Amino acid sequence: MTEVIRSAARGRSHYGWLDSRHTFSFAGYYAPDKKGVSVLRVINDDRVAPGAGFATHAHRDMEIISYVLAGALEHKDSMGNVTRINAGEFQVMTAGTGVSHSEYNPFDDAETRFLQIWIRPDRKGLEPAYRQAHFARRSGRQLIVSPDGRDASLLIHQDATLERLLLASGADEVLQPGPERTGFLHVVEGAVSLAEMQLQAGDAMVVDTRRAGQLMALQDAEALWFDLPYI
Repeated sequence: MTEVIRSAARGRSHYGWLDSRHTFSFAGYYAPDKKGVSVLRVINDDRVAPGAGFATHAHRDMEIISYVLAGALEHKDSMGNVTRINAGEFQVMTAGTGVSHSEYNPFDDAETRFLQIWIRPDRKGLEPAYRQAHFARRSGRQLIVSPDGRDASLLIHQDATLERLLLASGADEVLQPGPERTGFLHVVEGAVSLAEMQLQAGDAMVVDTRRAGQLMALQDAEALWFDLPYI
Protein backbone atom coordinates (compact mmCIF):
# COMPACT_ATOMS: atom_id res chain seq x y z
CA MET A 1 0.00 0.00 0.00
CA THR A 2 1.30 3.46 -0.91
CA GLU A 3 1.88 5.30 2.39
CA VAL A 4 1.13 8.76 0.97
CA ILE A 5 -1.45 9.35 -1.76
CA ARG A 6 -1.25 12.78 -3.32
CA SER A 7 -4.40 14.47 -4.55
CA ALA A 8 -3.05 14.67 -8.10
CA ALA A 9 -2.27 10.92 -8.07
CA ARG A 10 -5.86 9.90 -7.37
CA GLY A 11 -7.92 8.21 -10.03
CA ARG A 12 -10.55 10.23 -11.85
CA SER A 13 -13.91 9.50 -13.44
CA HIS A 14 -15.60 12.28 -15.39
CA TYR A 15 -19.02 11.76 -16.92
CA GLY A 16 -20.11 15.34 -17.45
CA TRP A 17 -22.67 15.22 -14.65
CA LEU A 18 -20.16 13.66 -12.20
CA ASP A 19 -16.52 14.50 -11.53
CA SER A 20 -15.12 11.97 -9.07
CA ARG A 21 -11.63 11.55 -7.59
CA HIS A 22 -10.76 8.10 -6.22
CA THR A 23 -8.23 7.69 -3.42
CA PHE A 24 -8.39 3.91 -3.93
CA SER A 25 -9.12 1.67 -6.91
CA PHE A 26 -12.76 2.08 -7.90
CA ALA A 27 -14.94 1.25 -10.92
CA GLY A 28 -12.81 1.81 -14.05
CA TYR A 29 -9.81 3.05 -12.07
CA TYR A 30 -7.43 0.32 -10.91
CA ALA A 31 -4.08 0.76 -9.17
CA PRO A 32 -2.54 -2.38 -7.65
CA ASP A 33 -0.96 -0.40 -4.79
CA LYS A 34 -4.22 1.43 -3.94
CA LYS A 35 -6.77 -1.19 -2.94
CA GLY A 36 -7.69 0.33 0.40
CA VAL A 37 -6.26 0.32 3.91
CA SER A 38 -7.35 -2.26 6.47
CA VAL A 39 -11.17 -2.35 6.26
CA LEU A 40 -11.34 1.06 4.52
CA ARG A 41 -12.12 0.32 0.90
CA VAL A 42 -13.31 3.54 -0.80
CA ILE A 43 -12.91 7.31 -0.48
CA ASN A 44 -14.42 9.11 -3.45
CA ASP A 45 -14.56 12.90 -3.67
CA ASP A 46 -17.67 13.41 -5.80
CA ARG A 47 -18.91 16.59 -7.45
CA VAL A 48 -22.43 16.28 -8.87
CA ALA A 49 -23.76 18.76 -11.43
CA PRO A 50 -27.02 20.67 -10.75
CA GLY A 51 -30.09 18.46 -11.14
CA ALA A 52 -28.02 15.32 -11.76
CA GLY A 53 -27.26 12.28 -9.67
CA PHE A 54 -26.98 8.55 -9.21
CA ALA A 55 -29.97 6.57 -10.49
CA THR A 56 -31.25 3.67 -8.42
CA HIS A 57 -28.51 1.09 -7.90
CA ALA A 58 -27.78 -1.70 -5.42
CA HIS A 59 -25.19 -2.44 -2.72
CA ARG A 60 -24.65 -5.26 -0.27
CA ASP A 61 -22.31 -6.16 2.59
CA MET A 62 -20.76 -2.71 2.98
CA GLU A 63 -20.95 0.16 5.47
CA ILE A 64 -21.39 3.27 3.30
CA ILE A 65 -20.70 6.72 4.74
CA SER A 66 -21.59 9.92 2.90
CA TYR A 67 -20.39 13.34 4.05
CA VAL A 68 -21.90 16.29 2.18
CA LEU A 69 -19.42 19.17 1.94
CA ALA A 70 -21.45 21.55 -0.24
CA GLY A 71 -24.99 21.56 -1.61
CA ALA A 72 -27.24 18.63 -0.72
CA LEU A 73 -28.25 15.11 -1.73
CA GLU A 74 -31.79 13.84 -2.12
CA HIS A 75 -31.75 10.21 -0.94
CA LYS A 76 -34.33 7.48 -1.60
CA ASP A 77 -33.87 3.80 -0.78
CA SER A 78 -35.58 0.42 -0.73
CA MET A 79 -35.95 0.66 3.08
CA GLY A 80 -38.47 3.46 2.56
CA ASN A 81 -36.20 6.34 3.52
CA VAL A 82 -36.72 9.61 1.63
CA THR A 83 -34.41 12.27 3.03
CA ARG A 84 -32.25 15.25 2.17
CA ILE A 85 -28.64 15.21 3.32
CA ASN A 86 -27.55 18.82 3.68
CA ALA A 87 -24.04 20.27 3.74
CA GLY A 88 -22.33 19.32 6.99
CA GLU A 89 -24.40 16.19 7.50
CA PHE A 90 -23.24 12.58 7.57
CA GLN A 91 -25.18 9.52 6.45
CA VAL A 92 -24.38 5.89 7.25
CA MET A 93 -26.08 3.10 5.35
CA THR A 94 -25.62 -0.56 6.25
CA ALA A 95 -26.12 -2.34 2.93
CA GLY A 96 -26.09 -5.79 4.50
CA THR A 97 -28.25 -8.33 2.68
CA GLY A 98 -28.96 -5.77 -0.01
CA VAL A 99 -30.32 -2.26 -0.46
CA SER A 100 -31.11 -0.11 -3.50
CA HIS A 101 -30.91 3.68 -3.42
CA SER A 102 -30.67 6.81 -5.52
CA GLU A 103 -28.97 10.14 -4.78
CA TYR A 104 -29.55 13.40 -6.62
CA ASN A 105 -28.45 17.00 -6.42
CA PRO A 106 -31.77 18.80 -5.82
CA PHE A 107 -30.50 22.23 -6.91
CA ASP A 108 -30.62 23.57 -10.46
CA ASP A 109 -27.99 26.26 -9.93
CA ALA A 110 -25.35 24.76 -7.62
CA GLU A 111 -22.96 21.82 -7.58
CA THR A 112 -23.10 19.25 -4.77
CA ARG A 113 -19.84 17.92 -3.38
CA PHE A 114 -19.66 14.95 -1.04
CA LEU A 115 -17.27 12.28 0.15
CA GLN A 116 -18.37 8.69 -0.38
CA ILE A 117 -16.63 6.29 2.01
CA TRP A 118 -16.95 2.50 2.11
CA ILE A 119 -15.89 0.33 5.05
CA ARG A 120 -16.13 -3.45 5.02
CA PRO A 121 -18.40 -4.72 7.81
CA ASP A 122 -17.32 -7.23 10.45
CA ARG A 123 -19.71 -9.81 9.04
CA LYS A 124 -21.90 -10.41 6.00
CA GLY A 125 -25.68 -10.69 5.89
CA LEU A 126 -26.53 -7.81 8.22
CA GLU A 127 -30.01 -6.31 8.20
CA PRO A 128 -29.97 -3.11 6.10
CA ALA A 129 -30.17 0.10 8.15
CA TYR A 130 -30.02 3.88 7.69
CA ARG A 131 -28.64 6.59 9.99
CA GLN A 132 -28.12 10.33 9.44
CA ALA A 133 -26.94 13.19 11.66
CA HIS A 134 -25.70 16.75 11.65
CA PHE A 135 -22.58 17.45 13.70
CA ALA A 136 -22.07 21.09 14.67
CA ARG A 137 -18.63 22.22 13.57
CA ARG A 138 -16.25 22.71 16.48
CA SER A 139 -12.50 23.06 16.79
CA GLY A 140 -10.40 19.99 17.49
CA ARG A 141 -11.43 16.40 16.97
CA GLN A 142 -15.00 15.15 16.87
CA LEU A 143 -16.15 11.53 16.83
CA ILE A 144 -18.46 10.93 13.86
CA VAL A 145 -18.64 7.14 13.41
CA SER A 146 -17.95 4.33 15.88
CA PRO A 147 -18.74 0.63 16.45
CA ASP A 148 -20.90 1.39 19.50
CA GLY A 149 -22.52 4.75 18.70
CA ARG A 150 -20.94 6.42 21.73
CA ASP A 151 -21.06 10.17 22.22
CA ALA A 152 -23.94 10.48 19.72
CA SER A 153 -21.77 9.14 16.89
CA LEU A 154 -23.21 7.10 14.01
CA LEU A 155 -22.89 3.35 14.43
CA ILE A 156 -21.13 1.07 11.95
CA HIS A 157 -20.64 -2.69 12.14
CA GLN A 158 -16.85 -2.70 12.28
CA ASP A 159 -14.09 -2.09 14.83
CA ALA A 160 -13.29 1.29 13.33
CA THR A 161 -13.84 4.95 14.14
CA LEU A 162 -13.98 8.11 12.05
CA GLU A 163 -13.20 11.51 13.54
CA ARG A 164 -13.45 14.94 11.94
CA LEU A 165 -10.55 17.28 12.70
CA LEU A 166 -11.11 21.04 12.41
CA LEU A 167 -7.91 22.98 13.05
CA ALA A 168 -7.19 26.69 12.86
CA SER A 169 -3.82 27.65 11.40
CA GLY A 170 -1.11 26.76 13.92
CA ALA A 171 -3.27 24.37 15.94
CA ASP A 172 -2.18 20.78 16.47
CA GLU A 173 -3.43 17.34 17.45
CA VAL A 174 -1.56 14.16 18.36
CA LEU A 175 -2.38 11.25 16.05
CA GLN A 176 -1.37 7.97 17.67
CA PRO A 177 -2.79 4.63 16.51
CA GLY A 178 -3.10 2.15 19.37
CA PRO A 179 -1.50 -1.29 19.50
CA GLU A 180 -2.49 -3.46 16.55
CA ARG A 181 -4.17 -0.46 14.88
CA THR A 182 -3.69 1.45 11.64
CA GLY A 183 -4.45 5.14 11.19
CA PHE A 184 -5.44 6.84 7.95
CA LEU A 185 -5.58 10.61 7.47
CA HIS A 186 -7.49 12.26 4.62
CA VAL A 187 -7.17 16.03 4.20
CA VAL A 188 -10.46 17.60 3.12
CA GLU A 189 -9.44 21.26 3.02
CA GLY A 190 -6.40 23.36 3.88
CA ALA A 191 -2.90 22.08 4.60
CA VAL A 192 -1.26 20.17 7.44
CA SER A 193 2.07 18.59 8.31
CA LEU A 194 2.71 15.20 9.91
CA ALA A 195 5.92 13.21 10.28
CA GLU A 196 7.85 15.88 8.34
CA MET A 197 5.39 15.50 5.47
CA GLN A 198 3.24 18.36 4.18
CA LEU A 199 -0.23 17.40 3.03
CA GLN A 200 -2.65 19.48 0.99
CA ALA A 201 -6.38 19.12 0.33
CA GLY A 202 -7.06 15.72 -1.24
CA ASP A 203 -3.83 14.16 0.05
CA ALA A 204 -3.95 11.13 2.35
CA MET A 205 -1.48 9.19 4.49
CA VAL A 206 -1.27 5.84 6.24
CA VAL A 207 -0.20 6.46 9.85
CA ASP A 208 1.49 3.73 11.88
CA THR A 209 3.93 3.87 14.80
CA ARG A 210 6.68 5.18 12.51
CA ARG A 211 4.61 8.14 11.33
CA ALA A 212 2.50 8.80 14.45
CA GLY A 213 2.99 12.15 16.08
CA GLN A 214 1.88 15.75 16.04
CA LEU A 215 -0.41 16.93 13.28
CA MET A 216 0.04 20.66 12.67
CA ALA A 217 -2.29 22.89 10.65
CA LEU A 218 -0.26 25.00 8.21
CA GLN A 219 -3.46 26.90 7.43
CA ASP A 220 -7.07 26.47 8.49
CA ALA A 221 -7.72 22.81 7.79
CA GLU A 222 -10.29 20.03 7.89
CA ALA A 223 -9.31 16.37 7.87
CA LEU A 224 -10.80 12.95 8.51
CA TRP A 225 -8.99 10.55 10.83
CA PHE A 226 -9.73 6.82 10.59
CA ASP A 227 -8.67 4.45 13.38
CA LEU A 228 -8.73 0.97 11.85
CA PRO A 229 -7.85 -2.59 12.85
CA TYR A 230 -4.38 -3.75 11.81
CA ILE A 231 -4.71 -6.26 8.99
